[in-house]
Amino acid sequence: MNIKKEAAELREEMIALRRDFHQHPELGLQEVRTSRIIEDYLKELGLKVRRCTETGVIGVLKGGRPGKTILLRCDIDALPIQEETGLPFSSENPGVMHACGHDGHTALQLITAKLLSRHQTEIKGTVVFLFQMNEEDAGAELMIQAGALEDPKPDTVCGFHLWSPIPTGKIGIVSGPIMASSYYFKLIIHGRGGHGGAPHTAINPIDAAGHVLTAIKTLHTLELDSTKPTVISVCKIHGGTKEIIVPDDVEMEGSIRCLHDGDAEVQRRFRELCAAVCSAYRCTCDIEIKCGNTLLNNDEVMTGVAMRAAEKVVGKENIQTHGVSVMLGDDFAEFSRRIPGVYYFVGTADQKAGSTYEHHNPHFNIDEDSLTIGVEMQAEIVMEYLK
Repeated sequence: MNIKKEAAELREEMIALRRDFHQHPELGLQEVRTSRIIEDYLKELGLKVRRCTETGVIGVLKGGRPGKTILLRCDIDALPIQEETGLPFSSENPGVMHACGHDGHTALQLITAKLLSRHQTEIKGTVVFLFQMNEEDAGAELMIQAGALEDPKPDTVCGFHLWSPIPTGKIGIVSGPIMASSYYFKLIIHGRGGHGGAPHTAINPIDAAGHVLTAIKTLHTLELDSTKPTVISVCKIHGGTKEIIVPDDVEMEGSIRCLHDGDAEVQRRFRELCAAVCSAYRCTCDIEIKCGNTLLNNDEVMTGVAMRAAEKVVGKENIQTHGVSVMLGDDFAEFSRRIPGVYYFVGTADQKAGSTYEHHNPHFNIDEDSLTIGVEMQAEIVMEYLK
């Protein structure tokens, strides 16, 4: 099997698929057209195909010889963003855009399935192709609860992301934590409304909110271990209706992210600090924290498998192991916390291709040369693991 040669031969088909998905983006849990195309494509390859949730799709390629089972996962959902790239294949769905590269993920995983299906008799084991809906909002957990990790049960899981912070031609990978846990909080501070001209008769929750912000910064600088990356961001504050009215309540929303396994203690101290500060300013508070993503932790053995694959694809000198881990999250962690797995970044940044914009930006685009590298990585990992 000449993976590099065959991936190159499938390049034009892959680009056509990617551009079609890009032109017809669908939000999470609404990937009706996308999932139908995936399902039909896999069936044509002769894979055993099933729906897992309404828009999640799983295809199973059983090799010619018995062996282990590896699951390859990609995400297929788009974002609620109005595209501003000016590409000839820009989104035809107003206010919805593939601004995170999931169009490329879907296309390259379909091509990986096609490449490997041509060599079914050579494969020692089973390859599961999982196309996950709604990655931006906990779709992995929904698919797992619907039986995604059963029939067959994988021995390992493998995920990836086309990544604009890394140049095309490079692979980013590291053992251990690679993407942070993310928990979303909503803090409601309760005061007592009144007249803005007589603040002494009211209890202004806006004052308490200001001191909560300061306390969070102090928590960062004085209490948390700087060698264990933690980010607490307040991204939304709302309170009041008019310039002369002290409001009853103020709402604050944000996230707590940890690139280590001490997130429970950080959340405990966050709750404690918010309550204490609010109390000091005669307010009370309610705090709700929900899980967005758990810590994405790469298994050491599977990281080694991916490293060896990357050496074949881009060469040892183009494997990036420093500055790879990020404070963003990915719900692939729900798979890898149950089954040993690996997650890596496929560089897609290129000035000429216009693919250096950050993810979730209305100008975001990928370098289509990175798609072939993505296919090679998936195929090489499969063959390395199942050999």
